[in-house]
Amino acid sequence: MLKKEQWIAVTASVILLLSLYAFGRFKPSHTDHDEHKETAKSEQFEINGFINSLKKDLTPSQSAYLTSLEDALTRGDLVTQRIANFQSLSNFWRDSARSFLPFVYYSGEKAKLENSEKNLNFAAQSMLEELRGISNPELKKWMAIEANDLFSRSLKINPNNDSTIIGLGSTYFFGVPGAPMEGILKIRAIADKDPNNVFAQFMLGYGGMVSGQTDKAAERFKKVLELDPSNTESIFLLAELYEKAGNNNEAKIWYEKGLKAVKNPELIKALEEKIKTLK
Repeated sequence: MLKKEQWIAVTASVILLLSLYAFGRFKPSHTDHDEHKETAKSEQFEINGFINSLKKDLTPSQSAYLTSLEDALTRGDLVTQRIANFQSLSNFWRDSARSFLPFVYYSGEKAKLENSEKNLNFAAQSMLEELRGISNPELKKWMAIEANDLFSRSLKINPNNDSTIIGLGSTYFFGVPGAPMEGILKIRAIADKDPNNVFAQFMLGYGGMVSGQTDKAAERFKKVLELDPSNTESIFLLAELYEKAGNNNEAKIWYEKGLKAVKNPELIKALEEKIKTLK
């Protein structure tokens, strides 16, 4: 399994801690490096600068190989060559450097050239899933805008893909220009058509949480759990909602339900400490 980027800062919130360890595909193993702290302070996230900052952690052989890949990209003129070059760069950051953001960025660039609905959706969904654990607002906004662009391109190929419509609508919760309600309306249309769409119900819950509609958000997350009792993320988001609302009894109930699904010893300890504070 790939490791989540060191640039993800684990906040004091237990839900974020749980999201990073339990739900992300890239698990954190180190603290932030200086360049990642500088990124968090910057006014606007810049992907090439970020990728350059990661290079100092590469071995000499990795650096030499990466340079050859980047040189090939600048020399490649044909679309087929650039597609192959982006694939090689994506593979490098995934398999060798084990770094999520460059991996998914180059996957997205490749998908744009291919104009493949499947690959556009893969890169967009990967961005959308990962950005929920990001604390840096500018990085989160950049990822949301990238995901929005990828989803939009995919919808031009297939305007009737419900998951793509939901994904596009969800990006408005994370800084894409436009009100969150714009995204909620897109998703609600799918949920009204198909009330058992777990993705739609979950993202409506997330949108309600972002917009401060706590009761509606809780209803949506409970609906998700009716449809998918194993959806651990919804359990912890419910716990967080109730805790923020000052309803410690309900928060404790949901944290205890989530505790049963956690295997990581550090998370178990953190949750047990959290539950003690709610008594």
